[in-house]
Amino acid sequence: MTTARPQRLTWRRALTNRAFVVHYLQMLAAMVVGMIVLGPLSMLLPRAGAEVQALLMATWMTAGMVAWTAWKRHSRPAVAEMALAMYLSFVVLFPLYWLGLLSAEGLMLAGHVVMLPAVALAMLRRREEYVGH
Repeated sequence: MTTARPQRLTWRRALTNRAFVVHYLQMLAAMVVGMIVLGPLSMLLPRAGAEVQALLMATWMTAGMVAWTAWKRHSRPAVAEMALAMYLSFVVLFPLYWLGLLSAEGLMLAGHVVMLPAVALAMLRRREEYVGH
């Protein structure tokens, strides 16, 4: 006798799940709070290059996200994957900046835009965890 293995929640069902969407929006809000609260610390390095400024921005946003996910008691691997997605959203754009295809402002803007789907993809990787909270 074999027991039926529970089916994994599909991406489509996760994306239409209210708890998943609400959690995504809460995480975005936590990132904004991190930027607002910690962002002024970036002024301590006024001559830092665009890459350093982008990584600082990712750090401030990640700090807000980590605080939120710790409060929600998410697993450490889920938090680490989310942080990685947030940093990589900027890092993958560095070559475009170095080649002159993006300005410093463009790098910052594009990094924020890329971060939105990157965070969603990180959540979808562990969708059962985010639907269950």
